[in-house]
Amino acid sequence: MIIKQNYIFFETNNLYVFIYLRKIIFMGLRKYLTSKVFFAQMLVALGVIAVVSYVFFHWITYITRHGQEIVVPDLSKLSAEQAEEKLDEMKLDYIILDTVDFRPEFPKLTIVDQEPKAGSKVKEGRKIYIKINAEKFTMVSLPDLVEKTYRQAVPTLEAVGLKAGEITYKPYLGKDMVLEMRMNGRKLKAGEKVLKSSKIDLVLGDGKVVFDETELDSTAVDSTEILPVHEQ
Repeated sequence: MIIKQNYIFFETNNLYVFIYLRKIIFMGLRKYLTSKVFFAQMLVALGVIAVVSYVFFHWITYITRHGQEIVVPDLSKLSAEQAEEKLDEMKLDYIILDTVDFRPEFPKLTIVDQEPKAGSKVKEGRKIYIKINAEKFTMVSLPDLVEKTYRQAVPTLEAVGLKAGEITYKPYLGKDMVLEMRMNGRKLKAGEKVLKSSKIDLVLGDGKVVFDETELDSTAVDSTEILPVHEQ
């Protein structure tokens, strides 16, 4: 019984001690939170956080090169050597993808196309892919256009890199039917080699039938002619 009472008393004392200690702690915490020391420590902590955040975000910016984008220059009509010199100054690189068919509006062996395009924004070290103009036109075989219509002939020419030139007509039953292929006044045959992008002049039928009157006269029977009569 005494043990039980002592036990109860011991537990009760612990409760009082706990309440008392909590009161002291609460009062001390409230006093600490309203003290100048607390505010000073808070200011120091905020300052440390601000400095760390500033350093961290500037480090991230440096690593990713954010805001340091480079505007891609226009390399059109530059030689590969000129483009390399220009790109080196901007810390960019280049790769030649291909040599395209000769385009007369660009000097030979100069850049006709690039990717990314001029004016695009890229990061340092980016590769610019370029295409170079051929040194001269290549030779292609002239397709057979005779007896094809003009509407068929044009895409056939374009398919091999040629163009339809001057159109002339001559009497022929088939309207717009190709009768001859010419270039610089010379008549061409299917299979001949010509420079790519050349213009091929076409002679077409006008759809009109013309009869040679002399031929008609030679084949006609003269109604005034009197046939000889053999006497019996």
